Amino acid sequence: MDGNSRHQVIKRLQTTLPRGAPFDLTTLAPLGVSSKLAARYAEGGWLVRLAQGVYAFPNDEFGVYGALKFLQQRVPGLHVGGKSALGLQGVRHNLGRDTLVLWGNSRYELPVWFTSRFPARYVHAHLFDWPDAALADKTLTTPPGLPDRLQVAVSERAVLELLYEAGTKQSLEEARNLFDGLRSPRKELLGQLLSCCTSVKTVRLFLTWARETQVVDVKDLLERHPLRTGSEKRWMSRLADGTLLSLNPHG
Repeated sequence: MDGNSRHQVIKRLQTTLPRGAPFDLTTLAPLGVSSKLAARYAEGGWLVRLAQGVYAFPNDEFGVYGALKFLQQRVPGLHVGGKSALGLQGVRHNLGRDTLVLWGNSRYELPVWFTSRFPARYVHAHLFDWPDAALADKTLTTPPGLPDRLQVAVSERAVLELLYEAGTKQSLEEARNLFDGLRSPRKELLGQLLSCCTSVKTVRLFLTWARETQVVDVKDLLERHPLRTGSEKRWMSRLADGTLLSLNPHG
């Protein structure tokens, strides 16, 4: 490739690809850039190689949202979840910079280029037996002020993701403080989510704290939705911090 042709391709990249996010070989190929050519451009300083097959423009300090949208195209069901999703929707406890909590449908290890810029952890758990794809899709949203199609769990789903981790990756005390910050959850959606929630601990912990805070009518919830509360025995578990968590079947 001669100098003029090379500069034409580089100019096409710079005018076509959006700033503020990484891109990969799948994106570069239609623009005439092969893996070998991308590697040459990286050697020449026209591109920055983040990982195998993943590039960015030099001096393009892309933000977390652009990086997340890039990952969402590659990881099934990837979304901001749990505590982080609640924070993006105004339910916060600490104002400090927290580790970003991401959930997804399959096992995945967040790339170093992402975690080195944005402290984050990834959760893969079969928390819901979705009756159909519609409910799963309905419980992901893009809160106001965030980039289009950035996937974030709605607060009703996020709180159950939070409770699933309570006592392990998430402190029980902070989980309770965040739960106390819930305001006017959609009762029907909560019932649907709790009905397909596979974690007995999560369901029982929600019912227990919902009774105490009266954020929803637990009796009505139990009458209208078949929840997986396990046996009629009390659920007990010693948490990582030594706390003994004891939960009744129906809160």
